[in-house]
Amino acid sequence: MRILVLGAGGIGGYFGGRIHAAGGDVTFLVRPARAAQLRKTGLQVFSPHGDIKISPQVVTRDELLAGGGHFDVIVLSCKSYDLASAIDAIAPAVGEQSVILPLLNGVSHIATLAARFGEARVLGGVAFISVMLAPSGEIRHLNAMHRLAAGSLTATPSAWLAPLAQLFAESGFEFVLADNIEQTMWDKFVFLTTLAAATCTLRASVGDILRTVAGEQFINGLLGECVSVAAACGHPVGPAPLAAYGKQLTEAGSGLMASMLRDVERGGATEADHILGDMVSRAQAQGVEVPLLRLAYSHLQAYELRRANSASAA
Repeated sequence: MRILVLGAGGIGGYFGGRIHAAGGDVTFLVRPARAAQLRKTGLQVFSPHGDIKISPQVVTRDELLAGGGHFDVIVLSCKSYDLASAIDAIAPAVGEQSVILPLLNGVSHIATLAARFGEARVLGGVAFISVMLAPSGEIRHLNAMHRLAAGSLTATPSAWLAPLAQLFAESGFEFVLADNIEQTMWDKFVFLTTLAAATCTLRASVGDILRTVAGEQFINGLLGECVSVAAACGHPVGPAPLAAYGKQLTEAGSGLMASMLRDVERGGATEADHILGDMVSRAQAQGVEVPLLRLAYSHLQAYELRRANSASAA
């Protein structure tokens, strides 16, 4: 089973590195500068679950076009704003029997991938991990969680799903083969939208937000709005995950914050449209009122407008 991982940043590098270390046939599709770095220094992961260093197989887009061949499983670990270019990059690697496993946040990317490659070729996937690519090129795992869930979005699973699940289960991270991966994706969508909306709007961690006069009310209000949208869209969040999310989002002293806030703090692009914007659009389509979420999304839209204005003025 040949596996192509698009990207060797935080998520792609971490899970791809673990799979490679477990004996998987993994190739990383990366930009030329990252390819040169990986060929020179290897891929390093620093994690509470054990550090690894591998000499990965890497390929650039031009090298793939020149004859990289087809891959059985293609893992997408890009940001949503890079999805269009990622689709073009992996297209030469997609064969008749290939299957694509996206690990993007949110849910709207599934329809985009299915429209390009066909529903039968697209799996559902969710990564639960806090990880970052350090400036020097190594990957740093920031907490103890490293869980990946995957599953079929169609009635007839891909033939690659079972062997892929077995390989993942042997790769040193927690893996779940989900019976209803779409619901798993929606559950995370609700949690992440709440977390990003709260921490980006107030520019603070959960613990600091809870110390403000209206912080807990704001977080709980956002969570309630997102839960209502999910239910209206046919994906109600169950009691167990809802209780877990409520606990995480109201834990005193917690340093938890969305990676989107780190993007804002460094002046980078965000996934606001793909996460908050998509939730707002779905709320509008279902007639669900989400005033707090609309305010949070407006805040991030304003941030993106300022970025665009600064770029055009430069």
